Amino acid sequence: MRDPALIRNFCIIAHIDHGKSTLADRFIEKARVIDSRKMQNQMLDNMDIERERGITIKSQAVALDYTAKDGKTYTLNLVDTPGHVDFSYEVSRAISSCEGAILLVDATQGVEAQTLSNMYMALEHDLEIIPVINKIDMPSADIPEAKRQIEHDLGLDPDGALEVSGRYGTGVDELFEAIVARVPPPVEKVTDTLQALIFDSHYDPYKGVIVHVRVFGGTLKIGQRIKLMSSGAEYTIEETGQFRIILNKTDDLSAGEVGYIEAGIKTVSDVRVGDTVTDAERPCASALPGFREVKPVVFSSIYPMDAAEYDELKEGIEKLKLNDASLVYEKDNSLALGFGFRCGFLGLLHLEVVQERLEREYDQSIIMTAPSVRYRLTLDTGETVFVDNPSEYPNPSRIESAEEPYIKAQIITPLAYIGNLNTLCFDKRGSIVSQTHLDEKRVELVFEMPLAEVLFDFYDKLKSTSRGYASFDYEVIGYRPTKLAKLDILINDKPVDALSQLVYEPSGYERARKVCERLQGAISRQQFKIAIQGAIGSRVIARETINPVRKDVLAKCYGGDISRKRKLLEKQKEGKKRMKMVGDVELPQEAFLAVLRENEDKER
Repeated sequence: MRDPALIRNFCIIAHIDHGKSTLADRFIEKARVIDSRKMQNQMLDNMDIERERGITIKSQAVALDYTAKDGKTYTLNLVDTPGHVDFSYEVSRAISSCEGAILLVDATQGVEAQTLSNMYMALEHDLEIIPVINKIDMPSADIPEAKRQIEHDLGLDPDGALEVSGRYGTGVDELFEAIVARVPPPVEKVTDTLQALIFDSHYDPYKGVIVHVRVFGGTLKIGQRIKLMSSGAEYTIEETGQFRIILNKTDDLSAGEVGYIEAGIKTVSDVRVGDTVTDAERPCASALPGFREVKPVVFSSIYPMDAAEYDELKEGIEKLKLNDASLVYEKDNSLALGFGFRCGFLGLLHLEVVQERLEREYDQSIIMTAPSVRYRLTLDTGETVFVDNPSEYPNPSRIESAEEPYIKAQIITPLAYIGNLNTLCFDKRGSIVSQTHLDEKRVELVFEMPLAEVLFDFYDKLKSTSRGYASFDYEVIGYRPTKLAKLDILINDKPVDALSQLVYEPSGYERARKVCERLQGAISRQQFKIAIQGAIGSRVIARETINPVRKDVLAKCYGGDISRKRKLLEKQKEGKKRMKMVGDVELPQEAFLAVLRENEDKER
């Protein structure tokens, strides 16, 4: 049994791209967890996409041994957290497994939206917060301004803020000492009943699910029978250990420690983040607080480019699900695109990550339909149904009322861009809640707006409008009434189900016009006229026409009476009519991609 007084559990929290993973690299280097020859950038980020984008998607943990100035050797358990708002629940569970938090502030950017929200989350869990100013080596670093913001915006003591450079390792030794001195050791519970928090998990192809736990009371031992409190499932522990970049086996995990257990669990979805592990024979009286089911908020259908590759796509999604419990999917079918899957995601970044991983890791060529949110409809029978797929939208005459999810958006921006950002949010049906001047240069704007409006091009417009200076954070706050309609896209009067969308009715015309314009550019011309229409119900609200390829039937007429030319033209016209009646327009895959791929949006 290790002495809890020599254990420090802490996490690093910050706005996205403020240097969490780089600072974690310096910790690993200083603690000599692995051989210096094997060291690489973003050591705790396993996926290529994480390294390329410079973001953390999957939180990681590592145990560091540090000999302090007092001569004692401490075990510092670091939990690296994702920075993006899509993964805020995982951040909250990582925070609840610690006693202290390093709050990183970028010396060049200052306090941003997620810096505030993550700090409030840490305060809710009574964590000791150590403010740290990172990137002090940058030419544009403004340390006095960062300290002023730490005091003014965060309400923390600027004199206790440490200055470090994650890139060069400056100030990391002082930070180690501050962690030992300022982060309290875990408080050991008097009871010996097992109580451990699951803060993450990952899939190992040989061992099954590796469960990441923080033990609050009792001990986890090999051979012990455990119970997961949310599902009631029971397992026998086959291995326990600590994270030392590689999995390092130990005999047990006692109160206050962070580590992993392996218990022959087959799928990641059986293990829920935030759940409590207890002894099957002597269970604890109550589960640890804060657990909730993670529910997807963004939905999209995935189809293979080639229908013959359906089985490969199915296998790819199943393998991805092994590592990503928050991915939800079910079988789907489209007349235009064939068989596929309807998937639920935590947010747009999660959607992009799944798309990229399917394409890179599993070599899949896929088409994704336009992302949608889940609407709540009340029918004339009084029944409440949830709809995220346009194909499941009931007859409008049966719908009494419709509601859509709303978010509370927090934007921190320089003063110069307030007007443009207010206009952007109002255009997206936002209503302003508050406008707080943080100082003479920066303002915090809080809006309530529909989640559906954020899905398409809001984030890009926010960044371009503010030249990259505005930061954005949001949380879902519930459902509110809306005017919902199903937008159908018709090609020569035939609806194409894969292009249907659920839209806010007043903005349906604009959406329909864009889709029709993009289809007009993507569909090749035929021998007959092709009508592309956007319709809500029986009402056509937008139309584009692809003119036919015309053969010059008058080329052989060198003269003669006009009636001869008219006769040839009328004959051609009749032929075109017959061709239009029997001719089918084949939609190429490029046409779907032109409509569905957001990065081809003309407004970007």
